[in-house]
Amino acid sequence: MEIDRRSLLRTALLSPIALAAGCAGPIGALSLEEGVYRLLSLSSQRAFARLTMPGGFYDDQLTRIVPPASGGDGVLSAVLRTNAVRRQLAMAMNEIAVEAADRAAPIVIDTIRRMSFADALAIARGGPTAATDLLEAQVGDRLIEAMFPEFSLGLSGDVVEILGAIAGAGGGPNYAGLARSASALASRSIFRAIGREEAGIRANPQATRDPAILALLAAGSG
Repeated sequence: MEIDRRSLLRTALLSPIALAAGCAGPIGALSLEEGVYRLLSLSSQRAFARLTMPGGFYDDQLTRIVPPASGGDGVLSAVLRTNAVRRQLAMAMNEIAVEAADRAAPIVIDTIRRMSFADALAIARGGPTAATDLLEAQVGDRLIEAMFPEFSLGLSGDVVEILGAIAGAGGGPNYAGLARSASALASRSIFRAIGREEAGIRANPQATRDPAILALLAAGSG
């Protein structure tokens, strides 16, 4: 079931790109908007393909989630006090993030499909993550809300209960604050990953072989 779910996710991310790739035409305002759409779609597809692999967050310094220095109460502060426990907690949070990314991906996909790129040329002429920055602003806190249940459930599970015992903190803590913080950190990591892919595409657009992306970035450099 897990394999099927991941396969469906990657198919959903790839399909709009595959469909659009066959559409070459004259370059005008609509074509520039199509270029931004394909740029964001391809960047997101590549980012989620990495993030949803085992170790997709933790193994990458750009996206690795680091536990906050304090949990906000006595129990979590005790859990987070030592480096050894923080390291184990970080690994748990990053593993949960891989699963939580499955909840985030459809929101990103849907947002891209609904976005209007009225000033596509300004995006083309913007910085290396100009399109991603716009996407993040459009999504807002929706990724945090979508991923919160996954973190809330995961951080109240056996792994973190054991970490609490190791730290001598006692039982029964409320992990809602930590789950909310982890969701926010995961959301930021997702957009950092998308932004890195966008920057990579901008640096070598020819590798995409996508006429709309090539036209968009050529117009931006003109």
